[in-house]
Amino acid sequence: MDKQLKDYGDISAPNRTKEIVSRHGFSFKKSLGQNFLVDQNILRKIVEAAELGPDDGALEIGPGIGSLTEPLAREAKAVLAVEIDQRLIPILDETLASYSNVQIVHGDVLKLPLGDLLRQHLGECEQVSVVANLPYYVTTPIVMKLLEEKLPLRNIVVMIQKEVADRMASGPGTKDYGSLSIAVSYYCEPQLVTIVPRTVFIPQPNVDSAVIKLKVRDRPPVQVEDEAFFFDVVQAAFAQRRKTVANNLLARFFGKGERSRLETILAEAGIDPVRRGETLSIDEYARLSNIMLRSL
Repeated sequence: MDKQLKDYGDISAPNRTKEIVSRHGFSFKKSLGQNFLVDQNILRKIVEAAELGPDDGALEIGPGIGSLTEPLAREAKAVLAVEIDQRLIPILDETLASYSNVQIVHGDVLKLPLGDLLRQHLGECEQVSVVANLPYYVTTPIVMKLLEEKLPLRNIVVMIQKEVADRMASGPGTKDYGSLSIAVSYYCEPQLVTIVPRTVFIPQPNVDSAVIKLKVRDRPPVQVEDEAFFFDVVQAAFAQRRKTVANNLLARFFGKGERSRLETILAEAGIDPVRRGETLSIDEYARLSNIMLRSL
């Protein structure tokens, strides 16, 4: 085996993964989106994209049996792995026993105080990145929690459903562009790293995956006077994709007799009322939300 690949550990080797799962009598739960990666080339691409230095920390969400945790532990100063499935904790304690820089926490990442956990376990690290193979059913809530809580993160490198990755990385005028695209680009610079076929997982999922890198911005690319209102406007504009931005905003923010008032606001923002939400850039949404905020 190529030394570079071997250095990423053997937990992820297909036979090793099957042996661990079988020996512990572990059964996969579809409800938790459990699919274990068994491809060291993909693992290498994930870890390399995270750009971890020897003084950096990694937060992993859903470590499974430790396939990704192992190479992270070899690259980073410290790894905090959050696992929701109690059945996997003793397995992780075994597979990662030789890595003293790994801390395993049992819990639901959507309910845990991540800021406190990062300070407690990764506080001495120079920079912290999230690196994970996320469960598909909670991908968007997890990513948005990481971003909205404004955690001190450098990168978020995650393997997710390809369809969701396309939505996160898409720009105006494309079929995948939507409120999620704008939210991600507000907080991050998104970049698709690689496409991952369903054949490199045990068990195989029903869809293909993708690795996406979200480089967290120091500051948003636009200035908005009220972030919550900005995102409210964005959500409203995409409420019904086939409707014009004027009709969607009218239904959400204005009364039936206020179309002329809305059209005046859109004109001030330089937006044609017959355009649809997917044609507006983040700059246009920022300008529109600021004008609407002052007008309502």
